[in-house]
Amino acid sequence: MAPEKRLGIFEHLEELRSRLIIAIIAIFVTTSFAYIFSDTLIFILRAPAGDIKLQAFSPMDGFLIKFRVALYGGIFLAAPVWLFQVLRFLAPGLLPHEKRFLIPGVVVMLFLFALGNTFGYVMLKSMFEVLFTMFGTELQYFPSADQYIQFVTYFLIATGLAFELPAVMLLLIKIGILSVETIKRQRRVAYFIIFVFAEVITPVADPIVAPMIVMIPMLVLFELALFVARYIAPKPKAAIVPQEDPS
Repeated sequence: MAPEKRLGIFEHLEELRSRLIIAIIAIFVTTSFAYIFSDTLIFILRAPAGDIKLQAFSPMDGFLIKFRVALYGGIFLAAPVWLFQVLRFLAPGLLPHEKRFLIPGVVVMLFLFALGNTFGYVMLKSMFEVLFTMFGTELQYFPSADQYIQFVTYFLIATGLAFELPAVMLLLIKIGILSVETIKRQRRVAYFIIFVFAEVITPVADPIVAPMIVMIPMLVLFELALFVARYIAPKPKAAIVPQEDPS
């Protein structure tokens, strides 16, 4: 087998440039497509808050807010393309057994991110009901479209990333960076980190119930990933026992 060709620094930079161009073109195309449906996307993002009318306070807000929503949608739609370009750029530096699990791992991560988005979107309605009751009778809420879109997209991205935990954990275990035994020993620390993360991404007055709603599915996915990791973790190499000299 011919030895793999080593690329110099300029060849690496040229390859990086070509990968970035492909990823940017893909995002531009999907963002342009999403912009056509930006009103529908804004309606979907607004629906969990009920019958409210988002307010724009600048002449440019109409375009900028629609563009931002379209960009979020475009990045998500183009994820298979730009993730593939990232993998192609990183692949030469990986070992053969690591390369085999990259594409399946990315597919699982995309699925879990979409699942986390769906879960977060379902939670938004209850969250807004709690938040709106906090205004009382002396305050009136005039929802800024810009701030509202930022809040919703932040929460959806956060819940999407939260559901990536099992895929990232399994990938790190498979390539040998983490071990099942280490995670088991640090299970309490992992639970605490998950609770803090759930507390941060649920900005409601209730400090227990709402974060627990986010924390429970994360813990289920964590334990499921830990169970699966027992079967995919690299097997420890058998120690070589030196043979005694018969003489």
